[in-house]
Amino acid sequence: MNQLSLISEVRPAIKEVIRLEVSQLISNVSKVETVKAKQGKVKCTDVTCTVCGMSCDDIEVLMANDEITTKNACTIGDARFQVLLSHDRIVYPVVYGERQEWMRAVETAADMLIKAKRPLIFLGGETSTEAMAAGIEIAELLGGLVDGNSSICHGPTIMGLQNTGQVGCTLGECRNRSDLSIYWGCNPSESHPRHLSRHSMYNRGFFVEQGSRGRKMIVVDSRLSSTAALADLHVQIKPGSDYELLDALMVALRGEEVNEAVEKVTGVSMDTIDKLVDMVKACKFGVIWMGLGIASTRGKSHNPAIAMRLAQLCNDYTKFVILANRVECNDAGLNQVLTWTTGFPFAVDFSRGYPRYQPGEYTCVDAICRGEVDAVLSISADLGGHLPKKAVERLMNVPVVSIEVSPGPQAFVSDVILPGVIDGMECDGTFYRMDNVPIRARSFTEPPFEFTKSNEDTLRMLLKVIKQKKEDMEGR
Repeated sequence: MNQLSLISEVRPAIKEVIRLEVSQLISNVSKVETVKAKQGKVKCTDVTCTVCGMSCDDIEVLMANDEITTKNACTIGDARFQVLLSHDRIVYPVVYGERQEWMRAVETAADMLIKAKRPLIFLGGETSTEAMAAGIEIAELLGGLVDGNSSICHGPTIMGLQNTGQVGCTLGECRNRSDLSIYWGCNPSESHPRHLSRHSMYNRGFFVEQGSRGRKMIVVDSRLSSTAALADLHVQIKPGSDYELLDALMVALRGEEVNEAVEKVTGVSMDTIDKLVDMVKACKFGVIWMGLGIASTRGKSHNPAIAMRLAQLCNDYTKFVILANRVECNDAGLNQVLTWTTGFPFAVDFSRGYPRYQPGEYTCVDAICRGEVDAVLSISADLGGHLPKKAVERLMNVPVVSIEVSPGPQAFVSDVILPGVIDGMECDGTFYRMDNVPIRARSFTEPPFEFTKSNEDTLRMLLKVIKQKKEDMEGR
């Protein structure tokens, strides 16, 4: 009986052991152990926050004994910094619910991936582009699939960009020049707490010295969100009618008559459409911020595509750009790394020895739910907490290797858990902001263990072991 067959038979018992023992094993690590290398006082300025797609680079961090104090960080960012000293930090490898030596855990992970016929390498948005490049090498060597956060969030936006093209700019241009912000299908007050104060409404730009008094904001959302409550114009749209409203705006911008049926379909009055168009034509520099609300509704990639065409049309009257509000810090990074290595932004298959791209076939949820994936390597991505129920149930029946910082649902579906390093805090790393500008994040502390220095280091070790084992197998 081979190892995969054995794993499949004893899987329920293994998962039960993991559920009962992983949390207990991790919780037994004292807080003193996790901060052993961080005693004393460390102060660092201009730290890059590696949480959301804004990658704020003005954070101040003070580490004194067993406490961390941050300045300029939002509540979401501060919570991430607090993980550095968290008592439930994963600080040693776990294999089948039991503590294991580092290299033996790496070799066990390598065996699982080598024996798989169609492994999936999932690269999360909280790790560096250097680690992503190493993960892609593993996927190519194994002839597996490689995917990331894009396929479960802004994948339709990327597809729309491929079909239409994007009029973009940097966040700095938005901060210094924009006098009109249109938030479509997003609520940055909660998802990106510093967005309004840093890049759109409340900061004093070089060319918008009056700050909020020189700027206007439009929010297109099906509900009265906290951001919509601050807007100059809240366009309350019926769910799933984004495409129709975007099309109507293009018609109105051209000076043509809008079909009255649009009002019934979208729930937006003709007066509101006219007012929105007037605000667009009156601004000097406008920005459309696309959220997941536009990419996840009916129409999928067609919605971002027509939104990008709208931004192009607006440039006939004034300066206009369009950007995606990326959620994870390095969501855009995987699209960049995969594109320059394979020519495709996500959902890439190496089973034929060369990269192939097909969303809906090679994307992680689709491949997992169809039962095609027989092993998973997950890096800095809590798939157990973010994938659909059917996909998570499938993960229970295949070998799963995870590189994680803290315990969560992913730990309960994993056979091998390798301690993760917080990129940009405990090691240097490169991240791409939501405007696709690369930011080099420097470390200000070290990991609470010595067997690896970064997630890239871990993946390079795993890659080396896989290569050696494959060479040994081929030499027999």
